[in-house]
Parts: sequence; structure tokens; C-alpha cells
Amino acid sequence: MREEPPSTEAQSEIKLGLVKKIKNYFRELYIKLSYKPLDQEELTSVLRDAEENNVIDKGILGMIEETIEFSSIPVRDVMVPRSQMILINDNDSLDILLKKVVESSHSRFPVLDEVKNSIVGILLAKDLLKFAPGLIKDEFDSQEFELTKIIRPVKHIPESKKINILLEEFKSNRSHMALVVDEFGEVSGLVTIEDVLEEIVGEIEDETDQADDQKITQITSREYSVSGLTEIEEFNEKFNTTFEDTDFDTIAGYVMNKFGKFPVVNESIKLEKIKFTVSSANKKRINKLRVKV
Repeated sequence: MREEPPSTEAQSEIKLGLVKKIKNYFRELYIKLSYKPLDQEELTSVLRDAEENNVIDKGILGMIEETIEFSSIPVRDVMVPRSQMILINDNDSLDILLKKVVESSHSRFPVLDEVKNSIVGILLAKDLLKFAPGLIKDEFDSQEFELTKIIRPVKHIPESKKINILLEEFKSNRSHMALVVDEFGEVSGLVTIEDVLEEIVGEIEDETDQADDQKITQITSREYSVSGLTEIEEFNEKFNTTFEDTDFDTIAGYVMNKFGKFPVVNESIKLEKIKFTVSSANKKRINKLRVKV
């Protein structure tokens, strides 16, 4: 039996339904293309979808995620604690100053007023060059040297300041270092522009940093600075410990597991009579540990 063609009214309804589907499709497409995430979590979700659909590669996604997190990190998470700061005393002789500069390989040093027990400024290593023996043409009388005449003012910032804001201040003020103060106004550490940038691009190594085979540096007779990337086997050999390396390759991974969480800077734990203190870390890894035997 021959089927009757759909009526004109039925055909109109089919067409209208098809047009409606097409409109809905383009409406959803427009919403997706013009969607504005409400917060960082939604933005990260959109970016991960883009990576899964090969719109952006994994490396770019990682960099963007680091940049997004960047705005929520407080200075206290990236600063160098006061206990690890290399200080210049305001009454140090020229010979002592030159020795500290050469041994540390740093370019900037907080200057401590021992009487007031307060930091009064920053000494730039380059400002000492004209006083260094053999680097000046004319004879220099060391008695003329006055540290107070060459130290520079230093900026103080609260521990809670976000590092994205600090980076902008570093750029606008053309400065590279700031002292960090706690809620009581006491200096709790210092932060450099390098510390801030490392939160985006990872650890920056220069020609003065330790080589890969020198990850352990002795600070005092009982204290050491240890890179988080130090292999457990190397650590055990150095400190005569018996930490297992079956589940973790590095000492940072082992210590983090023992904490049972991601530790913050200055947090400590004791393992096999050795005290581990986190001296440098971000939200993803432990960079350096202070080890006391």
C-alpha cells in the first residue's frame, strides 16, 4: 500500500523542529565560545578541557596553571627565613665584608645594627668593588671606609602580601630584594625577585649555584643545607641513615611522605634522630631542606 506523503502542516512542524534544533545547537556553541569562568577553579577546568581536546599542549597548560596559582601565593611561602639569611654587621671591617661577599657569592646583603638588633639597610656587593685591594688605581686608606655611607634603604613588606603584587612593585621600583615582617613588625625573612619568578618558571640556577653533584652543603658543624632533589641513596651515604628508596627516589619525596601532607616553610619533622626543616618550597614540591644531625 502506497504511503501518503506528510501533510503540509506536518511538514511545517518537521521544518520548525529542525530549525529549532539548529538554533539550539548554535546557541550552545555560542555559550561555550563566549563562556566566562566565574573563578580560578572554573578557569582551570576549561583549560584542562582545552588540553584534552588538543587545543593547547600540556606544557602550556602547566605554565598557565602556575601563573593562575601565582596570584594566591603569599610571600611567607617563598621567602628565605631569617635563620638562613646571610647578614652583614654594621661594625664589620672591610676585610670581613669582602670575605663574606666572596664566600657567599651573593650580590645583596641585609645590614644588621647589632646594638638595636634591627636591619638598617642593604649592602650591594658592587658598592664594595672600589674598596677591594688591586681593583683601584689609587692607594686607598681603609680608615676612610664607612659602611653607613654606602648601604641602601630596604623595603619592608608583610608576610601576607601576594607575590604577584610584589613582582609588580619590584618592577616599578626597580628593586630586587625586600625584607619580610611578621604581624609584630619583626623581620621574619627576606624575598628576592628570583624567589618570586621561580614560582612561575621553576628553580632558576645560575653560575654560582651548586652543581648537581653538590646537593649537600655544610652550614655549621651540625647543620646542612640539602637540595630536595638529593637521591636517598646519596643522603644515606652522607648521613649514615637507612631511609628506604623503594617508593621514592629523592629525599624531598621521602620527607613529604613522612609529613603525611604538603609541609610549609619552617615546618619540621624528626626522622632517625635527624631533624628536617623545610627551608624552601612551593605548592608542588620541596626545594630545599635544612638538616640538623
